[in-house]
Amino acid sequence: MQQQILDLNVPPRFDFDSFIPCASTRTALEFAKRCADPADPEKLLYLYGPGGSGKTHLLHAIGRQVAGDAYRIFSCAVMREQDADQLLDEMCDLPVLLLDDLDQLADADQLRFIIWEAFNRQHTAGRPLALAGRPAPRELRNLDEHLTSRLLWGLVAALELSDDRARQQLILKLAHDRQVLLPDDVAAWLLTVLPRDSEALVAACDNLYRAALASGRKITLRLARELFLHHHQTDEGANR
Repeated sequence: MQQQILDLNVPPRFDFDSFIPCASTRTALEFAKRCADPADPEKLLYLYGPGGSGKTHLLHAIGRQVAGDAYRIFSCAVMREQDADQLLDEMCDLPVLLLDDLDQLADADQLRFIIWEAFNRQHTAGRPLALAGRPAPRELRNLDEHLTSRLLWGLVAALELSDDRARQQLILKLAHDRQVLLPDDVAAWLLTVLPRDSEALVAACDNLYRAALASGRKITLRLARELFLHHHQTDEGANR
């Protein structure tokens, strides 16, 4: 059968349909869908867990469900105090307020104020808010204490890194979405060597698909091993 690889430069579509749940993320998926449902009274959600566990994916899914492609995720990790006034204007009057990396907010009074102000305006207007960070709400630092308290009023869900079953489903879904013929032995081997976090797993799979496309070769166990051996040797050389 001829190997088929379509355009891999199209970024993955992070929505509810493409989210592969496992036992440790099902509650987060359920709560995210509730937050995005206009008929559900719960409009506040906080997601927490390690990097790569799917928090940002679910923020995208909520934004897409509520506002189509007209949504924005604000990362607290890159917010600067000198941009505070502009950020407040940009965060207000949105169909949904999405804040990521809440634990990485800089220790600055002006940033604390605008996050609280934007949150309060959105909450008062009855519009959905979804926030994410690595620690549980009570462990967040550099936030207005009123915001920490408010987060506990809404839906709160923890996520953990995907289990092997979910990772296998994600590998197969990636191949299907990109119309790639992925042999069973390659899929099984990838499960043993790929990173556990979903974002790195997606990137590693796409690197394999691109390598096959560039070389005009079918995806085989030999090609997969060659690619990951080369990648490992390149990383070792860079770290010397």
